[in-house]
Amino acid sequence: MSTQESFKATEETWDAIAESFDRTRRKPWKECLDFIESLSASAVVADLGCGNGRHLVPCAKRCKKIIGVDISCNLLRITQEKIRKKGLVNADLIHGNLIALPFNDNSLDAVLYIAALHNIKRRENRINTLKEIKRVLKQDGTALISVWSRWQDKYRLFFLKQFLSHKDEFGDIEIPWRQHNLDIPRFYHLYSKKEFIGDIRLSGFIVKMIFSVKRISKICSDNFFIIATL
Repeated sequence: MSTQESFKATEETWDAIAESFDRTRRKPWKECLDFIESLSASAVVADLGCGNGRHLVPCAKRCKKIIGVDISCNLLRITQEKIRKKGLVNADLIHGNLIALPFNDNSLDAVLYIAALHNIKRRENRINTLKEIKRVLKQDGTALISVWSRWQDKYRLFFLKQFLSHKDEFGDIEIPWRQHNLDIPRFYHLYSKKEFIGDIRLSGFIVKMIFSVKRISKICSDNFFIIATL
């Protein structure tokens, strides 16, 4: 499958689940709100993979400018309606591919990249999108990046079997969206902590802080967060 075909297939997947996603993913994460509160009121910020805008809206209330980028037109329409209802005039939305960001070099003070890196197929593409973030951030810029953990309780057995079979990129998995009578497969690459740190550093970032969060898992964390600087 070509890159363009893969982009289109991913767009169709997230368009199909957009309304269901919005109904179940409205509460912003505390980790993201804490990061947003740490930003200057004069900051220009990008929310990459902004989805239904659950972090974009609070960022718009805090910062000078917020630009959301997402692959799904349906999710962007949902976010645009929220922007309209809130009367926000400092928020823009862009339909785009996170592997090639639509921003000038050194143009952003901060980036939110929440639960989206792990939806990009192939490591080279994931590295490219991280390098794109480095390109568009100012020298004193910062990024909050999160991914799902490979060894979370729900998927640990799957990856133990995958490790033994040596199929695909280790960490790749299809996770179906099964809410509201849907059954739509979504690509994920779940990260180990070591791999996550390695990819961030390989892309030219300094790992300022890494922390893990348990949302559903009882034993192993299901999310990793990195605050990255240049």
